[in-house]
Amino acid sequence: MALAMLRHTPKHAARVIEKLLRSAVANAEQKELGDSDEMWVSQAVVNCGPIYKRFRARSMGRANSIQKRTSHITIAVAAPTAAHSS
Repeated sequence: MALAMLRHTPKHAARVIEKLLRSAVANAEQKELGDSDEMWVSQAVVNCGPIYKRFRARSMGRANSIQKRTSHITIAVAAPTAAHSS
C-alpha cells in the first residue's frame, strides 16, 4: 500500500523514499523476517543532516552565504505479529 501511494505521488522526494522503502523490505526479506507483501512501515523518520556552507559572489566585493541542507531518512518495516494481524 505504501509503495502504491509513493508511486502515484507527484513529488520528487517520493521516488527517493520509494527506493529506500524497497531497500528496507529487501533487507527484511534477506533476514527472513516475513513475507514482503504483509510487511508494514513501523517507523519513518527524517532527521537533519550536515549543512554544506558555500558562498556566492555579490557586487562590490561582497559575498552571500548559501546553505545546502541535507537530511537522513530512516524507515523501519515490520512483519505482522499475532496482535497486529487482526
